[in-house]
Amino acid sequence: MTIPLILASKSRPRCDLLFHAGICPTVRVSQVDEESAVEKLAADSDLPVAEVPTEQRVLFLSGLKARAVAQTFQAMKEAAQSAEGERVTVHPLESDEGQAREVEPLSTALTKDTGLLGLEKGPFILGCDSMFELSGVSYGKPHDVPTARERLKTMRGQRGVLWTGHTLIDLASGKEERAVSMAQVTFADYSDEEIEAYLRTGEPLEVAGSFTLEGFGGAFIESVSGDPHGVIGLSLPLVRKLFNRFDVSWPELWNVTRKDTLAPNLDNSSAPEKNVHQPGDGWVDCACGKRHWGVNGAAGVLLARRNAETGKVTDIVLQHRSAWSVEGGKWGTPGGAIADGENALEGALRESFEEANLRAEDIEIVGSYKEDHGPWSYTTVLAFEKPGHSVSPRANDDESTEVQWVPFEKVSSYKLLSYFGDDWPHFQTRLQEISQQMLGEERSAQSAQ
Repeated sequence: MTIPLILASKSRPRCDLLFHAGICPTVRVSQVDEESAVEKLAADSDLPVAEVPTEQRVLFLSGLKARAVAQTFQAMKEAAQSAEGERVTVHPLESDEGQAREVEPLSTALTKDTGLLGLEKGPFILGCDSMFELSGVSYGKPHDVPTARERLKTMRGQRGVLWTGHTLIDLASGKEERAVSMAQVTFADYSDEEIEAYLRTGEPLEVAGSFTLEGFGGAFIESVSGDPHGVIGLSLPLVRKLFNRFDVSWPELWNVTRKDTLAPNLDNSSAPEKNVHQPGDGWVDCACGKRHWGVNGAAGVLLARRNAETGKVTDIVLQHRSAWSVEGGKWGTPGGAIADGENALEGALRESFEEANLRAEDIEIVGSYKEDHGPWSYTTVLAFEKPGHSVSPRANDDESTEVQWVPFEKVSSYKLLSYFGDDWPHFQTRLQEISQQMLGEERSAQSAQ
């Protein structure tokens, strides 16, 4: 297996740049509040925000993003280490008389497949941040048309500097390396009409400095002096040097072929354009006669809420899937394709966070259910909301139209995903049994005190 890279950004240009350089990263969005972070940096430095050097800003923010994602992986590791219950595996295609069934402690299953968090080196987390500096003023993403229009008019015919900070963390060792790239960018003397046409594309609204080198804005850039990749938001030569500091050579990260970069075979044209390709994405033609998503299988989290006094399960989290997704418009547990190198538990936790904001530190894992078709499988990780924690699910990406707590007794009335609907009777019974078992253990512990 190649050394896995986690990109702490959902930037399509950054993902595409890595992909065409032979690396398909797993994406984990940091959700860092950049504006508040820079305000704190300025306060700690006893400077007005406008006087914080751009080079310092981008390096600081790249580190915050990488560390935020590292913390989510640490929470995943702790959740896995404290996982209890059983992993039930069924093989519906192997038996004509009922389903072949295996049961083993979940902790035992995890020792057999340690996933990314059991690596001696890696996975590596890369955080990046870019800002454009013109006449001593730092520019991030404009977010709206009037701001972008003003900036584009200010920049035409001028020369500025694009700074990009990079922070690389090895999760196995905790070691961190950082560096900044820079490039001077000279803009053409474009017209007001060209500015308005560029604004209508929507491209300059969510990119640093209101321009891109590889997109519609490329024709308005006269020259680049310095690191051209940094202008796109990630310096490939610089990142290669950072990996060298960990004694990792660049080819050790290659996980796609030249053929893949020319024509990735995903057949998922209905997905939003800004969605990125992740390792593990793709279709599997299954022996059951269906096509399933996830070349390494797929996994999700069935999160339940229980009454601590009665042991009754009261609610579960359901995701209403977007129309473009598999079985769009139906309800099920948040989940998706398992990335290269991940075990099913890691894939389920990552996907449920990305899609529904379910954080590993807020849940306790109590079992799993794996439906194994041979070439493909789906694993449902069973979990309860931790005592004293409050999970606030929400739609974190385009795969969900809504995510919500649903009363346990009303789940069957929803239009459910086929796999989830078939398995719901089993999940109903098993969750209630686990909760009652937990209640007995809790009462025994109280009596012993």
